Amino acid sequence: MLSSNDKKLEKMDPFYRPSVSKQKTSAEIISEARNALQTVRTQRPFTPQEVQRKLFGPSSSRTPESRPPSSFSLHASSFESSDCRPILGTRLSPLELDLVVRIVFILGNLTAKNNEAREHFAHEKGSIQTLLSLFQTYQQLDLHSPRPARPRLPSEAEDVLIKLTRVLANIAIHPRVGPALAAELNPSLLGPLTSSSESKTLDDCEELVINTTATINNLSFYQVKNSIIQDKKLCIAELLLKLLVSKNMDGILEAVRVFGNLSQDHDICNFIVQNNVHKFMIALLDAKHQDLCFSACGVLLNLTVDKDKRIVLKEGGGIKKLVDCLRDFGPTDWQLACLVCKTLWNFSENTTNPSACFGDEDTNTLLVLLSSFLDEELALDNCFDQDLKNYHKLHWEREFKPVGQQLLSRIQSHHTFLEPRAIPSLLQQTQEVQTL
Repeated sequence: MLSSNDKKLEKMDPFYRPSVSKQKTSAEIISEARNALQTVRTQRPFTPQEVQRKLFGPSSSRTPESRPPSSFSLHASSFESSDCRPILGTRLSPLELDLVVRIVFILGNLTAKNNEAREHFAHEKGSIQTLLSLFQTYQQLDLHSPRPARPRLPSEAEDVLIKLTRVLANIAIHPRVGPALAAELNPSLLGPLTSSSESKTLDDCEELVINTTATINNLSFYQVKNSIIQDKKLCIAELLLKLLVSKNMDGILEAVRVFGNLSQDHDICNFIVQNNVHKFMIALLDAKHQDLCFSACGVLLNLTVDKDKRIVLKEGGGIKKLVDCLRDFGPTDWQLACLVCKTLWNFSENTTNPSACFGDEDTNTLLVLLSSFLDEELALDNCFDQDLKNYHKLHWEREFKPVGQQLLSRIQSHHTFLEPRAIPSLLQQTQEVQTL
């Protein structure tokens, strides 16, 4: 059964042509990637956009029935009660669980989408240190608290930690607050986060592990001096391996996003190749999951900046899978199309024979795809909403078009179609499929 994204793409001729080979299931893809990954115990182009770094998450891990009774009331008669008035000079105790969980929940909502709220909160005196202090307190409580009777239900301490990491992840999105968090704060910030990743598994508390990874992802986005993320990058990379070999797609996606940021570093690129993480990324290109393909392609792009690592794209049919991603997602995601073209551009540097570089079939497919995608009328013809069309046109002009033109020019300058191997236009192929 086709997903909603596949159904949309199926209608978008002349750009979409269904793959001839049998589609793999997500379980088969992850199994293939996991088998390729060797688990151990012991300024580059990829820059994720803000929409790829936001962490919204479930609004609460507790149902209304399981929440503790509130000390607040919305009845007007209660406003005059002395119990409802804050006492002057009082400070919130980290052990006042009912109050803490509600305040942190509200902060998470306020900072989820509003950049101004993120900045205001971060600039409040002691706000960040208070969050970190709460994190450390509840982490210690969690370590010494009994496990809940229902294993899939977070403990009270875990519930607070989930909401705290959500706030940290959200405020880290701000372009001024994020770098400060990554650079100016000492290991007191990263310590609790990595401790959560080390002590928790997805089976223990899925939401906390994913939120923690998303926070690390948002902080690793910033390439700043004295970044604690950069200092601990290899430690973080090893922790991410646990997520990559899990069966949780949300956890895998967050881990791949962090690798997309960290792989701007040469040491992390070496780590990726030494531990066969690149094979995992290539396998994920088969997932037909747009966000996964985007993040995995970002990691592969960063690898191809190093000339000695470009050969890894030949493993596992990497070139063909990149071309398939360009064909399947290009018309709906010009940023992803741009990443694919940049990766292929790096891979083909100094080539004088595109067919030897990409293979005859993929070279011919690239010629057809790029020629079609660089035709503005064809490329933007499927956007019926004017605002959506303007959005697509902006990314098409600024991101895809420049690198797409260069890649097409490079291929055309060294390649000639061989008549017996020439492929029909995508429009003809689409029409043939529709008439079956």
